[in-house]
Amino acid sequence: MNRRLLPRLLLTPAMATLFLWMIVPLVMTIYFSLIRYNLMQPDQTGFAGLENFEYFVTDPSFGAAVVNTILLLGSVILITVFFGVAIALLINDPFPGRSIVRVLLISPFFVMPTVNALMWKNMMMNPIYGVLAQVWMFFGAQPVDWLTDHPLFSVIVMVSWQWLPFATLIFMTALQSMNHEQLEASRMDGANYLQQLRYLYVPHLARSVAVVVMIELIFLLSIFAEIYTTTGGGPGDASTNVTFLIFKQALLNFDAGVASAGALFAVLLANIAAVFLIRMVGKNLDK
Repeated sequence: MNRRLLPRLLLTPAMATLFLWMIVPLVMTIYFSLIRYNLMQPDQTGFAGLENFEYFVTDPSFGAAVVNTILLLGSVILITVFFGVAIALLINDPFPGRSIVRVLLISPFFVMPTVNALMWKNMMMNPIYGVLAQVWMFFGAQPVDWLTDHPLFSVIVMVSWQWLPFATLIFMTALQSMNHEQLEASRMDGANYLQQLRYLYVPHLARSVAVVVMIELIFLLSIFAEIYTTTGGGPGDASTNVTFLIFKQALLNFDAGVASAGALFAVLLANIAAVFLIRMVGKNLDK
């Protein structure tokens, strides 16, 4: 058998699975986005062209959903990267009980999104018996109804709490590969911790930051459970993101065509953000 043919044959099952898993759903989504297909009116199906896209982008909730999506992405990424680096540096040096601390820090990442949302909604942010309400009352202040008064901020806190362990784990792993001889040499040359942080730690963590940003960007665009479980996209459109808007079109309005158009818009938004971030991170790595 030809030596070039054998590797291709071995890769065929994996490529076929990838094709069925990714390409076929994408093609079906494009197809549904170009037709009128409301599940409540199956007899009125027909070619719609770009009508579904126009309907989606002219939805009164569209502008707020895009802004909320950008704010959610940017805030969670900034919080997880900043505090992830800080925590990783804090627990990088050996100390008694470090292994237990690492396990405790990573554990929130394994909590299901719905459980995470219910915990924050009922245990932490409840304005009557929540932990934050009790703290407010202890200091004589009026408890805040976070999910009503600050819905998007509440969702950002929930999502950041769950994704912070992931960023911390990546940064902890990256710090293990640092050249300790460079650190010792810098100490002998009189460099303080801030100088080491600027010229040694931060450049070394640059690639890890890029990995965290890219992975979080992919998954955070599909944030849904936290919003659905806690705020329901409200009050009004205050916490509605693009994913939740697609859900409303698909399962509340039963309009598969408009929902498919919204899904393609979300894919386009993700690719634009990914290209921008890759170029930005690439320039920083080349410096």
